Amino acid sequence: MQVTSLLSQHEHDDKCGCGHDHEHSVVHLWQAVLGVVCVLNAFIVDWLFEAGSTLASASAMIGALILIYPIVVTAVKDLRVGHLSINELVAIAVLAAFASGDYKTAGIVAFFMLTGELIESRTAEGARNSIESLIKLTPTKARRILKDGNEEEVPASQLAVGDVIRIRPGDNVAADGIILSGQGSFNQATITGESLPADKKTGDEVFAGTQNLTGVLEIKVSRAGTDTTLGRVRELIIAAEKTKLPIQKIVDQYMGFYTPLVLVIGALVWAFTHDLSRVIAVFVVSCPCAFILATPTAMVAALSAAARLGILIKNVADIETAAKINAFVFDKTGTLTTGQLAVSRLAPLGETKPAELLLLAASAEKYSNHPTAKALANLAGEAGVPLTEPKDFAETPGRGVKAEINGAKILVGRAQWLKDNGIAAGFEKSVDVDDAEGWSLIFVAQNGKCVGWVGMQDKTRSEAKEALAELKKAGVRRISMVSGDRQPVATRVAAEIACEEAKGDCLPQDKVDFVRAVKAKGYKVAVVGDGVNDAPALAAGDISIAMGAAGSEVAIHSATIALMNNDLRRLPFLVKLSRSTRAVINQNFMFGVLFIIVGLTITSFGVIGPIVAALLHNVGSLIVIFNSARLVRKGEELEHFHPEMETFPQKPAGQLTPKLA
Repeated sequence: MQVTSLLSQHEHDDKCGCGHDHEHSVVHLWQAVLGVVCVLNAFIVDWLFEAGSTLASASAMIGALILIYPIVVTAVKDLRVGHLSINELVAIAVLAAFASGDYKTAGIVAFFMLTGELIESRTAEGARNSIESLIKLTPTKARRILKDGNEEEVPASQLAVGDVIRIRPGDNVAADGIILSGQGSFNQATITGESLPADKKTGDEVFAGTQNLTGVLEIKVSRAGTDTTLGRVRELIIAAEKTKLPIQKIVDQYMGFYTPLVLVIGALVWAFTHDLSRVIAVFVVSCPCAFILATPTAMVAALSAAARLGILIKNVADIETAAKINAFVFDKTGTLTTGQLAVSRLAPLGETKPAELLLLAASAEKYSNHPTAKALANLAGEAGVPLTEPKDFAETPGRGVKAEINGAKILVGRAQWLKDNGIAAGFEKSVDVDDAEGWSLIFVAQNGKCVGWVGMQDKTRSEAKEALAELKKAGVRRISMVSGDRQPVATRVAAEIACEEAKGDCLPQDKVDFVRAVKAKGYKVAVVGDGVNDAPALAAGDISIAMGAAGSEVAIHSATIALMNNDLRRLPFLVKLSRSTRAVINQNFMFGVLFIIVGLTITSFGVIGPIVAALLHNVGSLIVIFNSARLVRKGEELEHFHPEMETFPQKPAGQLTPKLA
């Protein structure tokens, strides 16, 4: 009966399929059962005793009243606020049957319509529960460690940033935090969609809702409550559920005209036949549940399948857009590569010593989050080089950093950036191009003079080549990579993963210009990045996809679609899922339209009566629901894949012994 948006049945302030706001009737299973028992009792009495007896009529009337009541209440609520919706079609049909004294027909029709309502409601609830089950994994209690070392059990809702909690084997983590002591393996499937556990040690981040499989750990809370990664995931999924595809908005826009049209058809049938049974059947079969369920059922199924694999789609319109994508533009570092740079060569110039060059570079980059800073810090720690606290630190994203170290002004960054800051040209000649082919280079200047350069190497993701090949098979015509790294580095990475186009030496604006140029040629472009330094380029694409969004608020909010893990194979899956979703929606719409046309025709000519019409109405809705449910199992083959570098972190090549020039 109620053909509201699949999820609006849980939200009183949502809009129904007819485009109006109103409260929804509450249909209880006991109510439907009691009513139909009374109606069936009337059939039994007529069969065992005298047909048309007073007892049978009374039983049928009571049952019909019980079943009709929620239908009429919903229709009246609509009319009280001045809205004419398809709920009134059902109300008119059952009231007409009741007024004519055909209590059995009125009761059976009302029962079938309420059964349809129950099916749709339970389907919506089941779809939501499949997502809400993620949230239930967050424990309600936590073991907070007191200042005296003892622990107390407190509600998870009372945790605050800075609290220290203890996680034992088998516990679910109550809040996002950093491991202070201990190590263990964590099942992060609820966040990243990856089936294999991730090993965590001191200093690593853990997420609320993940499960500790081994070890006892103490964790300092960094985010609690709705601010956790899991909380933000939940909010984004719920927000996505409330958005609509463009085709669904068109349907909602015209549903307000549908009820008056059906009433006119019913009036014409009465004018030509004077058969009330036909008119009732017309009103019942014209309820377009199958038609209106076409989009929301497919949308929820697609969202569920994507969320299971750690893909957050913020707006369901992106599902339709992703189906049209024929070009991908990738960032390099942290997207196609692991982003775990390792220092492969220290090349001091003049009288500068390797240890001094490392000290200056690592100290200047101390407060940067760029992968080069982490690589320098790691090497300094292994080499036992103590870092100096930088003063007047300033960073230009994608170019370099400035800082004062021991009274000297230090610049660390790309060659062009050093030139732009007054460093005399010619220092690049110190680089052996052949030896440094494919390396990422940063230069270090002290008090206006270049004192050396650092060569680094990154490793491509193990699944990158396969993922790009799958995108090609899926019909993506152009795959490009843009990078702020040197062109030789970009060329090397592109060759390793079979990327047909690579552009290096790109500033953030250059990446934006590249994306716009691809779009200008008529491509529908998806931009993929790590969501930290690529925000402008991400915003320039038709859709934007942020990699490795787990725990990164910037990544989650900088793109329209967020991948909670770094598995590039999610990308061809996303394209295939979107195309399958569009196909299912089209199938549902075609079936819904055909169902209404055929239904109106056969009821108008008296081929079927009201009871059969009500039964067919439910069958039509079930066909649409089951057709959409096929999408839920999409991507099951990816649940057992885990990139090697992500599961078992290994020391990147070249980190063991950097080459000293």
